[in-house]
Amino acid sequence: MTDYTATRVRVAPEALTIEWSDGAVSEFPSLWLRDNVAADRDAHSGQRLVDIADLPDAPRIRSAVTEDSRVRIEWEHEASPAAFELAWLAAQAAGSLRQRPERAVRTWPEGGKLDATRDFAWIELDAARSEPRARLAWLTRLLQDGLAFVSGLPATEQAILDTVPLIGRVLETNYGLTFDVRSLPQPENLAYSDLGLGLHTDNPYREPVPGFQALHALITSNEGGASLFADGFALAAHLRTTAPDDFTQLTSTAVPFHYRSRDADLYAERPLIQLSTDGEITAVHYNSRSIAPLTLRSGGLGAFYRAYRRFAALLREPRFQLQTRLGAGTMAVFDNQRVLHGRTAFSSARQARHLRGCYLSRDSVYSETALLRRQRAAEP
Repeated sequence: MTDYTATRVRVAPEALTIEWSDGAVSEFPSLWLRDNVAADRDAHSGQRLVDIADLPDAPRIRSAVTEDSRVRIEWEHEASPAAFELAWLAAQAAGSLRQRPERAVRTWPEGGKLDATRDFAWIELDAARSEPRARLAWLTRLLQDGLAFVSGLPATEQAILDTVPLIGRVLETNYGLTFDVRSLPQPENLAYSDLGLGLHTDNPYREPVPGFQALHALITSNEGGASLFADGFALAAHLRTTAPDDFTQLTSTAVPFHYRSRDADLYAERPLIQLSTDGEITAVHYNSRSIAPLTLRSGGLGAFYRAYRRFAALLREPRFQLQTRLGAGTMAVFDNQRVLHGRTAFSSARQARHLRGCYLSRDSVYSETALLRRQRAAEP
């Protein structure tokens, strides 16, 4: 809906109905309207000044008339009228995806058919710093696809912390603000070895789970060490379609995750596939290296393990895996609660490989995107 002109307003005590000039029809219940009266919000912060218990339990509309770009409502048994901007009402009727297009998820099940340089969003570091419109477009694609890339970073250890404020806020962990993915003689984490790593999400043993991850390539290997990515939402949806009973097992079983090192002991329980209240897939938590022993129950474990094995087998299928090689100075950014990542094995004895990474809080990435969109909308 792009036209905010009302061609007809119909009034009933329980609801206001607006017919728009583009033919759309929207109904606004009286209780919802009364709950959103602008006078009941602080003019500066926008926060509510009243509680729902302060409002009438069944407000009734006495009359409503349009005045220029607003509709003015008179209430029964209340002295003060209320005015609503037609543009605001139209935006509410259109829903959150119109106001926040970054929340329109675009899945990519056949990752093996995709090319990272062609099928995902890229932005040069200089453009991210100097072109707000380009950065907004890139952030929107990052949130829709779950994966995007930045090029042109200097191959220095400080570069990642200089860059990620353009995306969101760093989430500090027991590793510090950043962590280095390179081989160590006795690694506390298998990521710090030459081994190939199967697809996984990071840190499901944390509260909260890191929302996004950035990996900046400093030194790359020509012999192995390719990066792997897969869309966990698409894989979960595939499981839901092909094996609904297994899908139910993975959404309803609390899985314990545990990580222990010299300076950390972290534990959390969550399902491998997480759903919203309306059944939408909202997160995937898969890290077979850190799954602790499941709680012994009377029955049920066999069904869970069958589902767990089926999902693990899906993650190994090449058709679901996007494979790419990050060049020095390239940074991959991805949704750590959606996109699984991994790598092929390499030999650090023949050629060094060094990535520097950090985690970003989930809400900060969405906030940065929303702020940019608000700033763009305010421009003349």
